[in-house]
Amino acid sequence: QVQLVESGGGLVQAGESLRLSCVASGSILSINVMGWYRQAPGKQRELVASITSVGSTMYADSVKGRFTISRDNAKNTVHLQMNNLKPEDTAVYYCKADRVAVSAASRFSGLWGQGTQVTVSS
Repeated sequence: QVQLVESGGGLVQAGESLRLSCVASGSILSINVMGWYRQAPGKQRELVASITSVGSTMYADSVKGRFTISRDNAKNTVHLQMNNLKPEDTAVYYCKADRVAVSAASRFSGLWGQGTQVTVSS
């Protein structure tokens, strides 16, 4: 069974940093895209950052210059370094994997983790 497990959330003050990690476990050959999404109370889930297996990245405008996404393909791990956190970054952060290859002929998308809470106080 393939699953994603996030860690690293917590409560910090504005201006501080957190590092989120997500590990994909199970019988995985490769993962094309890994990303971080977040959902604040009463709001829709939104893309924060994503990274492909060759290192191409994209970021939401609201986090550019503050957040950095990285991954270790050999360990099926993705990280999100979040600096200069703001109260508006408060949300549940979810890891997502797309185009997950579990065999030479089997690939699927839309694998989500359970989420990790990030709370930034002012």
